Amino acid sequence: MKRRIPYGRQHISEEDIAAVSKALTADFLTQGPNGVEFEKQFAEYIGCKYAVAVANGTAALHLCALALGVNEKSSVITTPITFTASANCIRFCGGEVDFADIDPDTILLSIEAVRKKLALAPKGTYEGIIPVNFAGYPVDMEAYRKLADEYGCWIIEDSCHSPGGYFTDSNGVQQNCGNGAFADLAIFSFHPVKHIACGEGGMITTNNEKLFKKIQELRSHGITKDPDVMHENHGGWYYEMHDLGYNYRFTDFQAALGISQLSRADKNLKRRKAIAKKYDAAFKGTEFEVILPKAGIGHAYHLYVIQVDDRKKLYDHLRALNILVQIHYIPVNTQPYYKTRGDFPTPNAQQYYARCLSLPMYPTLTDEEQDWVIEQVKGFRG
Repeated sequence: MKRRIPYGRQHISEEDIAAVSKALTADFLTQGPNGVEFEKQFAEYIGCKYAVAVANGTAALHLCALALGVNEKSSVITTPITFTASANCIRFCGGEVDFADIDPDTILLSIEAVRKKLALAPKGTYEGIIPVNFAGYPVDMEAYRKLADEYGCWIIEDSCHSPGGYFTDSNGVQQNCGNGAFADLAIFSFHPVKHIACGEGGMITTNNEKLFKKIQELRSHGITKDPDVMHENHGGWYYEMHDLGYNYRFTDFQAALGISQLSRADKNLKRRKAIAKKYDAAFKGTEFEVILPKAGIGHAYHLYVIQVDDRKKLYDHLRALNILVQIHYIPVNTQPYYKTRGDFPTPNAQQYYARCLSLPMYPTLTDEEQDWVIEQVKGFRG
């Protein structure tokens, strides 16, 4: 097969193009009615009270850290198996990042490793935890909430990989990723390889009205025109800057694309699950190790990861065949920047990194393409 098969990609439909074209000829290119509608529909889809659309997923993380008061005295725990932004958002605010190891059975941040760090440190050492729903596998946020409350920590749930995913709580209730039932704040990304593609873009979700309003303000230079909170009011033109915010706004034509993409999110998630099921069956009983979700887990399958001993050879073999597999992720704590900030032993993460490989996973992957990928992986001899 000559055509390139990436590990992930966007799909732009005729309906998407029409929605964006309509937005481009409307009165607002940014901060208009499409943005408000997208926030409303996304909150309904996730099942939370509030949603704020922002420039990208990194901006979403940064705004969350700002709203929670992260500063140079803060110390926060996160996972090494994530994109660097999950940790960088704390450094943007001057705080320190500590990395706990992963659970090898899920590749998620190990709650036992986090518990150990919290228990061994003087109370108050850590003020927050950032679990990541890696590859679309949801974190048990109920368990993390209980742990966070015990030690007085807030939680940012990084749900960039998991819109539409869920876990089942202790009462048997399905809890959607990012629904605000347990985390103080959650974030999503609309990068092209994600479930909902807007080019760039992100969303912050919460059930906390105070944090919601703070993030709205910080998204736009820390400026407000709300007469209920302004110190003065000189007239309809008047505004006040209450904090040092940023221009992290989201355009109206991106929101139009997001609304259109959201309308088929469930259909696309169903296709992702079908692709995963086929991979699961193909690699069962082989040398290629896969992570199967436990009972009660609704995996969102942003990624499909296998683990294999001769990972580098398989990577090179598949890339030579135009199967553009990828590695997710290089442990953040091993990056030169973070190595200068401390020693963070994470043996499970290191072992996972040495063996992981992300196979093609996106809704428009055809059966023929997936069969070709499976054939080339299973036929590989290291």
